Amino acid sequence: MRTALVGLFCLATIGGCLDGPITPNQDIFVWGRRGLEDGRFMKPRAITIDDQDRLYIVDKTARVQVFDRNGTFLRGWRMPELIQGKPCGLSISQDGHLMVCDTHYFRLLFYTFEGELIEERTIGGVNGRGPGEFGFLTDAVQDSKGNIYISEYGDYDRIQKFTPTGEYVYEWGEHGEEPGQFQRPQGLAMDENDHLWVADASNGRIQIFDVSGNAPKLLRTWGKLGAKPGELSYPYEIILDGEGHVFVCEFGNHRIQKFDLNGNSLGVWGSAGKEPGQLHQPWAMCWDSENAIHVVDSYNNRIQRFPSSQLDNSQLDNSQLDKSTLAIADDN
Repeated sequence: MRTALVGLFCLATIGGCLDGPITPNQDIFVWGRRGLEDGRFMKPRAITIDDQDRLYIVDKTARVQVFDRNGTFLRGWRMPELIQGKPCGLSISQDGHLMVCDTHYFRLLFYTFEGELIEERTIGGVNGRGPGEFGFLTDAVQDSKGNIYISEYGDYDRIQKFTPTGEYVYEWGEHGEEPGQFQRPQGLAMDENDHLWVADASNGRIQIFDVSGNAPKLLRTWGKLGAKPGELSYPYEIILDGEGHVFVCEFGNHRIQKFDLNGNSLGVWGSAGKEPGQLHQPWAMCWDSENAIHVVDSYNNRIQRFPSSQLDNSQLDNSQLDKSTLAIADDN
């Protein structure tokens, strides 16, 4: 494992740097490299964090690895089946377990923080359209009552709701571009009002649903496909800071974008590349107790950590990006 603390640098576009220096309290911490050894990655795809600021990261080889917030390897394990690989979507359940979307095995798995599989908690395992069956799982979150919401794509493009013990409740969504329809619902976030925020990746938008009642109610959508501030290209992850801000990880634009709750862009960080502060198809991110964001810089096989204040007043116009740098979401 290699670590590097990066001080002053420019928020670079393809054509140059953003005007103005980055102050020392906005340093970026970069760690990780490609490999199969402990502490290394093969295209990491998801991240979550527990209340001790321990990071749980899964990569394309179906390995779950645990690190402290500074990238020190603590432990790791492999998923039950490896051939199809490609799990994505990690979250911490309200009863203190790790939920893993075992994407290409069509199931949600539960682990202890030490890596013990809790087999009786498994949801799914069958590929299909029926209740409790799945296409390719992408993410899972819980509401205030502990109900579990699981997003999926493929032939289905829907969200299914389950009780805290895994019984099917209902589903909604279908493939399409209309409000309430999805094209690869990739990332989920639940706010304090039991409003479910969905990163509708291939539609380049965010959809918000009220799931506090007996059926989901679409509240609003915002965003459109593009590379300018306020536009989105394959939003893969969404997190809320509880203070009126929304952070979106864009796989296609190689950046993190900050919004208010109505979808107005407040700042952008990152551009296509391999240098510190640049990203290559970032897949996911999480928020720690020190108000820093950890970004899964997937195709650079590393993690980058930066303060959330990095995005304040950091408008980066990516409208001049060479379109060849925009990712196509073909890596299932």
